[in-house]
Amino acid sequence: MIKDEIAILISDAIKRAQNAGDLPSVPVPDAPIERPQRPEHGDYATGLAMRLGRATRMAPLEIANIIARHIDTETLEPGAIAEVAVAPPGFINFRLSPGWLASQVTEILSQGSLFGNVALGKGQKLQVEFVSANPVGPIHVGNGRGLALGDTLSRVLSAAGYEVQREYLVNDAGTQTQVFAETLYARYQQLFGREVDIPQGGYPGEYMIELAEGLSRDFDDKLLRDPGEPPPPEIHDLGVQRMLEVIRADLEAIGVQYDNWFSERSVYETGTYEKAMELLRERGFVAEREGAVWLVSSALGEEKDNVLVRSTGAPTYFASDIAYHYDKFVIRAFDRVINVWGADHQGHVPRMKAAVSALGVDPDRLTILIYQLVTLKRGKEIVKLSKRAGSIITLRELVEEVGPDAARFNFVGRAADSHMEFDIELAKQQSSENPVYYVQYAHARIAGILTQAKERGIEHSTGDVSLLSNEAELALIRKMLRLPELVESMAVNLEPHQLPYYAIEIATAFHDFYEKCRVLTDDEALTKARLQLISAAKVVLARALDLMGMTAPERM
Repeated sequence: MIKDEIAILISDAIKRAQNAGDLPSVPVPDAPIERPQRPEHGDYATGLAMRLGRATRMAPLEIANIIARHIDTETLEPGAIAEVAVAPPGFINFRLSPGWLASQVTEILSQGSLFGNVALGKGQKLQVEFVSANPVGPIHVGNGRGLALGDTLSRVLSAAGYEVQREYLVNDAGTQTQVFAETLYARYQQLFGREVDIPQGGYPGEYMIELAEGLSRDFDDKLLRDPGEPPPPEIHDLGVQRMLEVIRADLEAIGVQYDNWFSERSVYETGTYEKAMELLRERGFVAEREGAVWLVSSALGEEKDNVLVRSTGAPTYFASDIAYHYDKFVIRAFDRVINVWGADHQGHVPRMKAAVSALGVDPDRLTILIYQLVTLKRGKEIVKLSKRAGSIITLRELVEEVGPDAARFNFVGRAADSHMEFDIELAKQQSSENPVYYVQYAHARIAGILTQAKERGIEHSTGDVSLLSNEAELALIRKMLRLPELVESMAVNLEPHQLPYYAIEIATAFHDFYEKCRVLTDDEALTKARLQLISAAKVVLARALDLMGMTAPERM
């Protein structure tokens, strides 16, 4: 990336200045390269001189002038830098040349769907575990936000050079699935005329009746036990299995596919749980008191210790989660793990980091992203209830109404740690007020222009991009060239919400170009050059949409 090459230019210039005695030999931090807010300040800028003021005992403006004098732009790509300028209080500004910018259209087209990829991860094994909703009901809208964030982040990290695995943890060993099984059995019994109530804390949604009806069709009354007896074990397993089928269909509706589905029960069946507990004991982080087994979290900076095994002998969910992370880090040896959790897991974060440390794993290898709640609205009215699930609003209902692309774009459009409002009516609008429509329409409009050119027999693959010099053309190219930098930034900061904003910026730059520069003109050479430009814009728009898991329509 040109941004990285400019950083090297600055580093080399400082070394030359120090060797020449123009700057004292002091340690120099990496040069921060930023994009100025105002276009008149150039394409890139660094404020490194202001960081060096104290160490060198020189004025930042003087340091900046010295560095600028020693910058050799010829070591960069030929003709890339048009100007290097110094501005108070100590900025060094770089302006890219119009000719070099125009040449990047060819570079974008040559990379095609790989444009935007960066080699940040260098093949490190990274796992993103997201949503992992208990298999006791359909995916709800809150989970939908986690799905979109987790899947988009996975796509971005793959583009940044990481080997990424998407994982769904199936919580099939806890008390919630047991209550689910008891609810399902109650509904099943009701189908055969028994007057039984669903258990306290059970699941009242219509989907439970539908699941029971499915069991009735497949097994008739063969799963019935004598009145008052607990449900047979098959009810639990069949119910979880069929609920997972519903969840998979929900995920397919929004375009999310997992690489691995991990059974919580497997940590007990494979001995992983015992191995993890034994390691904790060996490392001195297990204590027994009050009839229970505790993780000595207080020795790792936690305010209090946490129960691993209750006095009944039953492991807690926390113990299961420790075994699960033992499997991730020790058995499967992921270099990094990112968990994307809902806001109700906020209190679980510090003790999970402590537990990972107790296992002997650097806690910095575990990152936990917490996403906040979603409020659904129709204009100003809040949507409160689901038609099928009662107390929750299902993701399927939302996707069927607004479409998967609108759902994903809106879910990703806010930082994970901020509460979001999802306006259903706006998401359905086919107008420029709807950002989803606005972005996808830009892609479809480009496709339409290229189709017209093809129908007129215009072959533009040899178009001379050096003819692109209009400011609207160059502004569009500048926006396109941001994609690799954005992928790197999102991968470092784990901020996929930057993508929708970028897609809007690209669409805006294209629409502005289209208003100011006619593409199909009487000037054959200019027409071909502009067709090359919009072909590159189509590539970048499609890549941005794909990173969000969205489609890039050819017509709308």
